[in-house]
Amino acid sequence: MLKFIFWSLLAVNAVLFAYGRGYLGHFSGNEREPERLLNQLNANKLAIISAEKAHHAAEASAVAEAKPAPQMQACVEIGSFVLADARRFEAQLETLKLGDRQSRHNLPGTEVSSYIVYIPSQGSKEAADKKAGELRGLGVTNYFIMSDNSPLRWGISLGVFKTENAAQNQLAMLMKQGVRSARVAPRMSGSKLLAFQFRDVDTDLKAKLEKIRAGYANADLRNCK
Repeated sequence: MLKFIFWSLLAVNAVLFAYGRGYLGHFSGNEREPERLLNQLNANKLAIISAEKAHHAAEASAVAEAKPAPQMQACVEIGSFVLADARRFEAQLETLKLGDRQSRHNLPGTEVSSYIVYIPSQGSKEAADKKAGELRGLGVTNYFIMSDNSPLRWGISLGVFKTENAAQNQLAMLMKQGVRSARVAPRMSGSKLLAFQFRDVDTDLKAKLEKIRAGYANADLRNCK
């Protein structure tokens, strides 16, 4: 009886050992170990690498993760250029293919050419029309709504004068009529110098721009104002 129990337990252990090793497959698919290997996805692409290669791969991955993101500047400006140099500089920029990230504009002049009496920007055409209606109600009919792309867009011009004294006299007369928001400001003469502005500038683009700019002695690279 004891021999029967002994051999029975031995047989059960042998079966469990064979199943655990995969020699008997699985109940769900009746697959043996070699068959399981064949059914793995891309099994032919698996490769065993040395511990040294694995270590180098881990180091490379860690360096890539630790590498900081490239610095980005919202806007940089390069200037100043006379017209001929601006055209040559612009032609050199074509290889960078910047599209609407690049723009050109005239730099403001440095001399006062006249003085303007005005009401500051109202923020929209509708608001400017409303303010113009208030002026008409006060008896003011000599005005002009400014719609150009300038800081005074949707403001109201109440006259442009050659001297500051003449502008101040106009302002005083308007105040007597009840206009309280008008003010006087100088108008600068137009400049013949140009500058270029660039948006979303990373380190690589900035280096390329600086390389092109180096060919122009009177131009410098600066942050946009």
